[in-house]
Amino acid sequence: MSSAHPRGAKPFRLTVGRIGLYAFLGCAALFFLLPLYTMLVTSLKSMEEIRLGQIFAMPVQFFWDAWKTAWSGACMGTQCGGVRVGFWNSVQITVPAVAISVLVGAVNGYALSFWRPHGSSALFGLLMAGGLIPYQIFLYPLVRLLATVELYNTVAGVVLVHVIFGLPLVTLLFRNYFVAIPDELCKAARVDGAGFWRIFFEIMLPMAVPMVVVASIFQFTGIWNDFLIGLVFAGRDNLPMTVQLNNIVNTTTGERAYNVNMAATILTALVPLAIYFFSGRWFVRGVAAGAVKG
Repeated sequence: MSSAHPRGAKPFRLTVGRIGLYAFLGCAALFFLLPLYTMLVTSLKSMEEIRLGQIFAMPVQFFWDAWKTAWSGACMGTQCGGVRVGFWNSVQITVPAVAISVLVGAVNGYALSFWRPHGSSALFGLLMAGGLIPYQIFLYPLVRLLATVELYNTVAGVVLVHVIFGLPLVTLLFRNYFVAIPDELCKAARVDGAGFWRIFFEIMLPMAVPMVVVASIFQFTGIWNDFLIGLVFAGRDNLPMTVQLNNIVNTTTGERAYNVNMAATILTALVPLAIYFFSGRWFVRGVAAGAVKG
């Protein structure tokens, strides 16, 4: 006679605790999804329908022109090019900054995992504290430094600043990951004739794929969503998407097009949302594997 439940599976029971958990998760999801829903339905309405004030109502007729305008026609002062140019600027800034900071941070973390002197925990704690210092206090010295080396108002200068500010956290994440790997593995590789770089690229880095994903997500979202560094260091011709979005929303010439503003906001946030959606499983694996453990 077949069992009603698969072997080893527990029967589902609706308890008070489970009901409370589902209620909490439902409220949390509603809290975070409601603004996104409001922006989405507003971006699909015409201005005549928006003026009715029914912000939660579905559009009577889907109005896609706001999305086209937000992408390639929205005005930022006297320039009407949409967020398209800012998108490609953000790609040019974010991709190399993430790649460089993750690679250099992985090498630094790998090297520091072998360095365990007395008081190393306090030293790494100070390094972490230094990484958490608000970077606003470094803006003026960095502006003078980049202007001296002729990197101010360039994409390369913005990438360099993001790499500098991202390295402390990325280094500590990789160091805490590599320090949990048994030393015998590296010793056996050295016996076989492998050197520092061969061990790193052929053994340690492939084992740290979940950690690479975690560090990349942290860096990507932080750099893509950045406003201040892009505003200060990028220059007028290299403004990232977030700065151009701010300029579109705050442009006061003519009628304020709320549907265009909402569409531009969603377009700006679409890439980080997609990154989290498609790499969420790897992100959880990396955190669970000790990405934030010392």
